[in-house]
Amino acid sequence: MKKVLFLSVMCLVALAINAQTYVDLGLPSGTKWKKTNEQGLFTYEDAMGRFGKQIPTKKQCDELIKKCDWKWTGRGFDVVGPNGESIFMPALGYRDCSGYQEEVGFGQYWTSTPDGEYRTWLLIILSAGAMTANNDQCGEFSVRLVKN
Repeated sequence: MKKVLFLSVMCLVALAINAQTYVDLGLPSGTKWKKTNEQGLFTYEDAMGRFGKQIPTKKQCDELIKKCDWKWTGRGFDVVGPNGESIFMPALGYRDCSGYQEEVGFGQYWTSTPDGEYRTWLLIILSAGAMTANNDQCGEFSVRLVKN
């Protein structure tokens, strides 16, 4: 009975690991982007502590912006890579340093690239397009992971 329970748990763990799908968009760097966001909004410190090197760099975000086609859906972007594969980047809002919370329609994603002691580069999405810009580390933003 214990062996059956143990094997069942191990199968569930393997399924959970495989569910974390990364998509090869055909980018020149070979970077693969996770199909979904991490759940919730994160401070920079929390995001780096939990996900570390899996958070994309500014360079990886700039490549995603420049090498992919971005199609606004009203809730975010379908991002289609050079090879035709795609991911969806939702505009889930954010919380700034003062506690103001922007709702759906505007999104900011952490990069792992600092810009000075208290600022970090972000991937910003809104209906007009996507760009990278820096912001204070005290806000709470979305996280999308990558792997090489």
